[in-house]
Amino acid sequence: MSGEAPGSARLVLAPNVVHLDPAPAMFTAMLESWAHQQAAQFLQSDTIRARLRLIRRLEEFTGLYPWQWTPQEGEAFISHLRAPRPGKPKGMEMSTARSYEVTITLFVSYLLDPRYEWVRICLDRFGEVPQEVFHEGNSVAHTVDFEANPSRRPLAYDEIQALFDAADARPARIRSQGRKGTLCALRDAAVLKVIYGYGTRRTESSKVDLIDLRRNPKMPAFGPYGSVLVRYGKSTKGAPPRRRTVLTVPELDWVTDTWDYWLTDLRPLFSPGRHPAAWVTERAGRLSPRSINEAFTRARDDAGLEPSLDLHCLRYSYITHLIEFGYPTQFVQEQVGHSHGSTTAIYTAVSNDYRNTLLEAAMRKRLGGDWDVTT
Repeated sequence: MSGEAPGSARLVLAPNVVHLDPAPAMFTAMLESWAHQQAAQFLQSDTIRARLRLIRRLEEFTGLYPWQWTPQEGEAFISHLRAPRPGKPKGMEMSTARSYEVTITLFVSYLLDPRYEWVRICLDRFGEVPQEVFHEGNSVAHTVDFEANPSRRPLAYDEIQALFDAADARPARIRSQGRKGTLCALRDAAVLKVIYGYGTRRTESSKVDLIDLRRNPKMPAFGPYGSVLVRYGKSTKGAPPRRRTVLTVPELDWVTDTWDYWLTDLRPLFSPGRHPAAWVTERAGRLSPRSINEAFTRARDDAGLEPSLDLHCLRYSYITHLIEFGYPTQFVQEQVGHSHGSTTAIYTAVSNDYRNTLLEAAMRKRLGGDWDVTT
């Protein structure tokens, strides 16, 4: 048995056992063995669980098992998810459809791999074998790099200010109403400012510890807040979290005052004890990514901004504004932890004012310093 590949059918199917209802038992064994195969690739447990949930959804929708699926079942499943429903008036996003199709294709490809013997076992027990569900003719074509909702965009400078003003006003409003939550509202305002100040993702922000705040010897004016070590950056398939150090930039140096106010005046009021997290809850636990999302949503709604804007738009804004400040693309790429410059470019949406400034500079260089934009 030690020579079997992780995910092999013989590792999960007991020999000489006859099930009273063999089809569900076979399906369960397939999922269990596929989970083993993915774990052997060092995929995150959350990723594995999400993939298994999707395969179960397809089985429940079709009422059929994997060896009975055809392309028609896959097409009907995606069509069903595309239909408008409560909370999703536009149905499923294209990027989500692609993700689902890729996951289902991975599962079927695993079953068809002769190293795992599922084809032979299905043929012996049911007289049917799995087949490809999605192919070039019925799957989302990958024609562009960016398929997310176009309403997710960088915030303009005045929108950033409106968001922060709304977050700052919330504690006083809660206090005037005699409700609990003033301290948490103060924390939420601080965490939103820091996320924009460093362009971090929600999980990265949640997992920042006090020890991750570092001095930058080249920028002593920033004190202990010269940089933030991100130890839980977004990982690639089968890889551990990627680390990076995000430097505090002079244009956003106000973020050091935010750090100092939070760590010196506010955080001790939560009585965190020896908890290592930079951002803590009223129960002395680590602030969760979901709570950070909710803080953004409240501030966004209070500021009257578009409901389609989400927390990740602060990261879009950070990238765009660094470009507008004049930082090279390579520097911005390293700040935000992108493996490729093309990814950074996708996130960038500079303003017309910035582009006009570049255009004027180019014209002056070409036509001379006396060139007038009005002529």
